Amino acid sequence: MAKNQYRFNPESVRFENQSNPSRKKILLTLGFIVTAMLTGFLTFWLFGELIGSPREQELLNENAALKANYEVMDKKLQNINAVLEDIQNRDDNLYRFLLNADPIPNELRNSGMGGINKYNKLDSLSNAEMVRTTAEDLDKMLKKTYVQSKSLDEIESLANLQKEMLTSVPAIMPIRKELLRTHPSGYGMRLHPIYGIYRMHKGMDFAAPSGTDIYATGDGVVTKVKRSKGYGIHVIIKHNYGGYETLYAHMIRAKAKVGQKVKRGDVIGYVGSTGDSTAPHVHYEVHKNGRVLNPINFYFNDLSPEEYEEIIHQSNNSVKSFD
Repeated sequence: MAKNQYRFNPESVRFENQSNPSRKKILLTLGFIVTAMLTGFLTFWLFGELIGSPREQELLNENAALKANYEVMDKKLQNINAVLEDIQNRDDNLYRFLLNADPIPNELRNSGMGGINKYNKLDSLSNAEMVRTTAEDLDKMLKKTYVQSKSLDEIESLANLQKEMLTSVPAIMPIRKELLRTHPSGYGMRLHPIYGIYRMHKGMDFAAPSGTDIYATGDGVVTKVKRSKGYGIHVIIKHNYGGYETLYAHMIRAKAKVGQKVKRGDVIGYVGSTGDSTAPHVHYEVHKNGRVLNPINFYFNDLSPEEYEEIIHQSNNSVKSFD
């Protein structure tokens, strides 16, 4: 062990320790280094515990962003679900009601997809409850959307069928009302202009200039184009639905051909005075399942309520027919 050396100092009049001063400096330096290292370690440890490493902080930021995105997506899903429920409500209570179709059962609309075990793999994730709830809601919405899509396909098919049925019903006058020359002669007992006797008039007579267009009053197929003593040149159309047939008589010339498909408003012939007729006109009849009907009830697509009342009045006041 090194001994301390002392030397007498005349100025201070005392003995002073003459040990190596560099040793003291070394000790001080070592003490400073150790203190700095301890301080750095403690600071790093506290930073890691309280703040986390840069990678950990990055993961925390990503996790927070994902959570925020899930919350936004959940709100969007809720909005989409509200719109889907509105479509479902209109589907059941409006579209299907108008088309006389049964509503979609709630148990079919609200049934889920897959089993409970399908979502178990999500339980190990952070924010597992939120992720699982969102996944379940999304699957339910996908099922509802699929059911609604199939329903709308059915509605479209029913609507097209309904449209075809509606366009097949005789619903207009066989000539344009502004071309009528006189009041029409109506359905019922009328005085025959040639035979001079009252007999059942099975249709309505519309007087118009010779050559005036005659229109098909509903969609159908031409089943007869013929000339006879009574009806003269006439056309019969069998309509696509409802058992309807219409007859157009006394033409000067027929345009339609047997087997031809016609649409409401197509020209099928021209006004004439062939057969038992006293003046150019079209004799028009409506039949349903073989039974003769009053054509006055089938002009709802062509006349306003006021015009309809007027033509009823005119046809009822006509005593003599044109054929």
